[in-house]
This record gives sequence, structure tokens and C-alpha cells, in this order.
Amino acid sequence: MFSKNTLADAIRKALLIGIPTLVLAACSGDDGKDGADGSDGANGSDGAAGVDGANGADGADGADGKDGVDGSFGGSLTRLATVPLGAEVTGAYVTENGDLFFNVQHPDNSNTEADANGITFDHGTVGVLKGVNINQLPQNLISVGVPQSDWEKQTVQVAYGEYQVIAQTTDTFGGAMAQGLGTVLAVDGTTVVRSIDDPDFNGFIPTSETSGYLFTNWEAIPGGMSRLKLDKNTSTGEWSVDSSDVMMLDFGTYGTIANCFGSVTPWNTPLTSEEWGNFGDNTTDWNNPAASSGNRNSLARYTSPTAGSAADAAVFPNTYRYHYIVEITDPAGTATPVKHYAMGRFEHENAITMPDQKTVYLSQDDTNGVFYKFVADTAGDLSAGTLYGAKLTQDVGSTEPQTTGFDIEWIELAHGNNTEIETWIAEYDDINLDDFVDGQSNYLTNADAEAWAAGSATYPTIANGGSTVTATKAMDDRIAFLESRKAARAKGATAEWRKFEGIYVNQKRAQEAVEGVDLIPNEEVNNAYVYFAIADLDNGMIDDAGDIQLSSRVKDCGGVYRMKLEANYDVNRIEPVVMGGTYRSSLSGALRCDVESLSQPDNVIVLDDGRIIIGEDGFQVNNALWIYNPKGNK
Repeated sequence: MFSKNTLADAIRKALLIGIPTLVLAACSGDDGKDGADGSDGANGSDGAAGVDGANGADGADGADGKDGVDGSFGGSLTRLATVPLGAEVTGAYVTENGDLFFNVQHPDNSNTEADANGITFDHGTVGVLKGVNINQLPQNLISVGVPQSDWEKQTVQVAYGEYQVIAQTTDTFGGAMAQGLGTVLAVDGTTVVRSIDDPDFNGFIPTSETSGYLFTNWEAIPGGMSRLKLDKNTSTGEWSVDSSDVMMLDFGTYGTIANCFGSVTPWNTPLTSEEWGNFGDNTTDWNNPAASSGNRNSLARYTSPTAGSAADAAVFPNTYRYHYIVEITDPAGTATPVKHYAMGRFEHENAITMPDQKTVYLSQDDTNGVFYKFVADTAGDLSAGTLYGAKLTQDVGSTEPQTTGFDIEWIELAHGNNTEIETWIAEYDDINLDDFVDGQSNYLTNADAEAWAAGSATYPTIANGGSTVTATKAMDDRIAFLESRKAARAKGATAEWRKFEGIYVNQKRAQEAVEGVDLIPNEEVNNAYVYFAIADLDNGMIDDAGDIQLSSRVKDCGGVYRMKLEANYDVNRIEPVVMGGTYRSSLSGALRCDVESLSQPDNVIVLDDGRIIIGEDGFQVNNALWIYNPKGNK
């Protein structure tokens, strides 16, 4: 192949090679006479035409190549903030005006250094990045340093603006919240069951340009959620709490557990996720007197405030009343929680609703978890729809987490609605410790799931009320919604994820890419992605068996994946975006997470310009809030 210079030289030489010009010399004598014209020569005979060769047979079409992983060349990871000793970063949420809320969850109670405003971080803290529109940050960012001094390690450090503390655990707002922020009361409305130091998800519901309600999850058993009325001073950027309008939500007769992350729907209602603490896949032991009693006792005291344990509670907690997505309807009014049983029962980390207001992607934060999709029957109504589980196919010959992707096949589990599923749940309300029989179960088992998946007419191990008796019970779809992982696994979905954390999409970018509307000024969006975090690539993801078989080299540090949105807001492909980096300790020889890279990402938020914010729950001395640009600098 010619270089640019060689090609130019060749062209110049070609122009110099022309037909020579003939020059006739003039003579002084007379011109000679013209000679006689010669006779025309005879035309030569045409040669015989050659025989056309036969056309060769068309070759077979080659197999379509697999779509390559979209490159993230030039991607940049910048440390936007660090949180105090012992804390993880939670609750990252960006408003339409670019306000970034984030929390300090379970900091060390030994943190004694105060920030510039005299606040110490020895309690769970809800705050906001003051004075900065996060959507207007420059492309070339500065990074806050790794904390060195005691003061830096025990306070919130930010690269831009100022971290303003809005509230901390036990704040009473001048007596307006008598028992204090993060406190959960029993159904009697007065008995304190738990004071929680773990603020998690934040969701802001605006009521005007300068006011709105901040909803915050409080992660424990029983769990809680607060609503604070906030006002913003547009001149100073300062936020203030309207103490006349603060509350901890009432989750009704049975309460809720481990309110972890969440999201805000396109119709502006918060979704809170019930995560850990309810025996996970071992539901069969829920009423086993020999099994761990701590979580049962906490729930029993919520429903029966005078009970010392689940054994003497008036209401034994029904395990099937927990582990759901809960929507807060009428958020600026009554703020009424509605559990959406149709979206499945498992350890919910997060659910993110697409702009079609029907398609929802859901993550299960557990060992050997499943990735789910829910498609509602009606836009804006999550009470009825179809639940799916993802079956993965890993890229052939690839095991490195940094480069390995997966194709997705969606397996339909069942269609259901809240009303019918609640009647199934109620059948288990009367079970207690006295009903336990060793070797049997009062709850749904793997055998039930396998029978259901095989199309059996009856359940092999349950009868009315959940008690194991000789009578049989007609098969229905209850197992898909009460034991969603058992059902998904029995149907062939991949149940190998480890600590599948937050999942998120930018609504405007998604709608631009899928529907072709223009919602973000000066930003051309051709592709949009659903992002999710994996905190720990371990267990079923690296065991050399099943659908996920990755290398264990960065397992403890985790990473972030993305899925391109296709027509109808479907996704069919998972690809890695950024993974944690490791080094080998010179002292212990063990692999450690690089402080300049991710360490167990927990949740992700997508900005209007496509950059993502990542909250960390890792092994560093001070966990970080990162901003990552998958596209590189513009």
C-alpha cells in the first residue's frame, strides 16, 4: 500500500510522461508533388469468439460473526468524593436540576473529627453536593485525593462543591419527629423496635422548582423509609428541611425488611427494595425452632410489641410477606406503600422502570442470584404482569471479566397480579414454630418448583395452609412469585450471579435512543444502556460450572456491566464496562483492590451526558464515589 507521500510522487511522475511533440523544419525549395494515394488494405478476418466458461456455483454464506463488545477506549475513572471511616457510599440520586444526593452509611462511631460546619460523622448521614450542577461538570475532571490525615479520613471529601449534611440518624427536627430519623416503630405507633444507622436509597420528588420530598431508605430488619420536605435557596444553593413536614412511613400490619436501594418511576413514585434477612433460598427452615431466630424475633416484635421472641408473639411472621418491591403511591400526599407481589419475591437490590412504563429490570443481591425482567400489563401500573428470568450464554473461549460478555434469552416464568398472589400468601399466615416437622416443610420446596416446571397437576409437598399432609394441592403459579429463584432455576434461567447490585438507566437517554425523540439539548444519543454493578465476582460466577465461568483474578473488586437497549426497551446482550483493578500485597501475598480503581461497586447512576456515577462498598480505608466516562473525553 502507498503512503501518502509515495502516492503523490507517483502521480507527479505520471503527469510528466506524455506523447512527444513533432516539430517540422521549413525548406526554401518548392514543395514536391503529391504522390498517388495508396490502395486500401483488405480488412483482416474476425477471429472466432471463445467459448464462455461455465459460471461457478455460489459459495455458502459464512456464519454471522458475534457482535463485538463496544469499546470503552479512553474511558476515565475519577474519584468524585470519599466517605468517612467505616462507611459505604449509598443513595446516589441526581435530580432534574443536577443536584446530587448521596449518603454516608454505617460510619464508625469513633469518628470524632468535625467538618467545616462542625458536624461529626459518627451516625448515618443523608446529604447533598451543594453548589454544583452535576450535569454541567467539565469533561476533564479533577479527582479528590486519597485521604491521608485523620481529618480527611473521618469527614466527607469532595472534588467539587461542598457536601452539605441534610440530616443524621436520630435527628428530631426540633421535636417534629419525636423518636428520631431512622427509627422504626411497632404497629402500636409508640414502641421503638429499631434505630437504624444505615441510610440507603434516596429519591427526590419535586413539587416546585425549589421544593420537593426526599425519600430515604433505612436498611435493617424491620426496615424503614423517611420523607423529608426540602427547600432550596437558589442564591446560596443551601438546602433546608421543613420541620413541619417530616415523617417515617407507616408500612402497615406486617412492616418491611432491609429497605436497600430503589428508584423513581417515570410517573414519579419511589420504589423501595426489600433485600436481605429472610433465609433466602432456605425458606423451608423459616419456622424451624433450631434455626437462627434473630430476624424472626425482630419481625415478631414489630407485629407484637410486647413479645420477647417469635415464640411468644401473637403473630408469627409469615416469610412470604417480605422480599418484594414496594411502591410509594401518592408520594406528596398520603405516601402509601403498596407491595408489588407480581414482581417476584427474592432479595431485591433494585428495580428500574423503562420509559415505556411497563418494562422493569430487577437485580437479586445474593449468592447464586437471578437477573429478572417484569413486563406490566398496563403502562404505569405494576400490580399485574409477566415475570421472566434471564438465561445467559457466555462468549465462547472468553473468561476474562474485562472482556467477556453474555447473550441473554428471556425465559417466561408466569403471569400474575397482586390480588391473586396475596391470597396465596395469606394461606401461610397461621404457620408457627409448632408446625415444624423435621424432614418436611410448611413452605414451597425445590421439589415443588421442579414439579411446576415439568407441568405437574399437583404440588408434591404442600397442601392448604402450607402444611405437609397426605392430601394434594392443585398446581398453580404461586411458586413463580413466592419462590422466584426456585422457579427460575427450575425453568432453566441462570442462577449464578453474586452480589448483583444496583441497576439503572437514564430515562431521557433511553427514550431518545429507542423512540427517536430529542430530550437532551446539545447531546446526540444514538445508543442507550442499562447499567448494573456486580460487587463481588465470586461463587457461582467463577466456579467453572454452569452458564457463568469467569476468571477469579478480580473477583473481590467487582465491576460494572451494561446492556444496550433495543426495540421495545428489550435487552439481549451484557458487556463489561469497567472492572476493579488488583495488585498483590508485598506483605501477605494476597490480591488487593487498587485504591485508584473500583472496590466492590454498589450502585450506579447514569447522567444526561452518558457518564456514570458509581457508589462503592469495598475494602478501602475510605470508600469512594466515582464518576466514569465510558466514551472518553470529548
